[in-house]
Amino acid sequence: MAVYEPDPRPPRLAFGLYKRFLLAAFVIVFATSGAVATAALLQVKTLEDVFDDATTRIAGLDDENVLDDVDPGGPQTIVVLGSDRRYVDIKAKTPVRSDTIILLRLDPSRGATAVMSLPRDLRVSVPGFGMRKINEAYALGGPKLAVQTVRQLLDIPIQHVVNVNFGGFQRAVNRLDCVYADIDRKYFNDNSGPQPDYAVIDIDAGYQKLCGRQALEYVRYRHNDNDIVRGARQQGFLSEAKAQIGVSKLLGDREKLIEIFGRYTQTDIKGTSAILRLLKLTVESAKNPIQEVQIGGLEEDGADLIASKASIEKAADDFLSAQATKGPKTNPDDDKTTKKKRKNSSKKKRGGLPPGLFEARAPAEELAIPLDAKIDFPVYFPKLAVNGSTLRKGEERAYRIRDRGGRLFQAYRMAVNVPGTGQNYGIQGTAWKAPPILDSPSETRTVDGRTYDLFYDGGRLRLVAWRTDKAVYWITNTLLQVLTEKQMLGLAGGLTRVGAK
Repeated sequence: MAVYEPDPRPPRLAFGLYKRFLLAAFVIVFATSGAVATAALLQVKTLEDVFDDATTRIAGLDDENVLDDVDPGGPQTIVVLGSDRRYVDIKAKTPVRSDTIILLRLDPSRGATAVMSLPRDLRVSVPGFGMRKINEAYALGGPKLAVQTVRQLLDIPIQHVVNVNFGGFQRAVNRLDCVYADIDRKYFNDNSGPQPDYAVIDIDAGYQKLCGRQALEYVRYRHNDNDIVRGARQQGFLSEAKAQIGVSKLLGDREKLIEIFGRYTQTDIKGTSAILRLLKLTVESAKNPIQEVQIGGLEEDGADLIASKASIEKAADDFLSAQATKGPKTNPDDDKTTKKKRKNSSKKKRGGLPPGLFEARAPAEELAIPLDAKIDFPVYFPKLAVNGSTLRKGEERAYRIRDRGGRLFQAYRMAVNVPGTGQNYGIQGTAWKAPPILDSPSETRTVDGRTYDLFYDGGRLRLVAWRTDKAVYWITNTLLQVLTEKQMLGLAGGLTRVGAK
């Protein structure tokens, strides 16, 4: 069977492209007058000619029915293909599959940037090869066949493709001074048991700064999870990164970033006009929130995931319209009992408690008391819990977190597991009054005398935070955001100080 073989030379791809891309950024940022705009455009064109020969494009993308034409000023869809293919693998002629397939929709008129992760185990029709897992398309025909497969599956226009090696991912994260991320539980694997080897990882629960290797381990983790949960984890990390990394930082460190992206990235994007159109869309879309889109109703068939035609069509429509689906995201690993528990949890009321919650003070306070002894600010614990949930004992911790300026702040974390694969919500407190995660709330609401900052992802409440003179506290929803708004607000309202009656 023929497989896709990348260029065997050590990768030095797209160096000239990113030179031109960043030069074009200066046109957008600094073109405040006609004279400045004219001078900047002339400079871009001059350097465009100088670096044109340095660009290596992905083979086959100029063929008919691979990529769609770009309408001037119109929205654009970009497919990002991620793999961990190394030079030694190329020399050994080891076939590589796309480890990650993410679609990005830039459409400022919609007020949101749509992001959709396609599960790598999704069974689809691969042109010329029949029914296969979607990630096999890359091994069979490289980026060209991968794009054709995605385009055929979703029946949507695709204007550009970017092929990224994960080695570049971790180097770029390091160069951008890492990313603060809210980790829902402890992730650990050291391959010490009899089970097959998986990627080694050791990351504690809690809000923290993730750098290169740890960031890559976190977004790629799949052991004991599934593709849907991993996709949500990746999208969450990308959302945090987008919020924390501004245009000024990208431009200020452009030379090293050019080197990193040029070495680890391939793309079809070429020419001053194409770069300017895409960059203009990016700048206009930067102010918009990211809306995550999922393929619903997935079912397992052995090692494959199956989606109905109706589910795929709905996901494609949501993606193009940047409308997030209401309610929790779906998880194919949820059996009928789990789904029934979750459905019933939103209906039950006990003693006036919010729907789906029950009194669980004693075990939570027992875990919080040792934390309180290590923390100088008040520790609040959840006296309420979601029906069917269990505390992740042993994962609670008191620790310190360092801000961008190097200052240390105390913090603590408690994690709670709910029914469903990979679903955990968290209770966080820290003396750091301005962590990036609490920037730009969707709205502020006062409930029972406590003022909350609410953070939404489309129609779902992702995070509830509140502030005191000494610290800030928040409740985070699960990766698939299975908790309802009433449950999230109920949990926040139930946060109680250790020792209080």
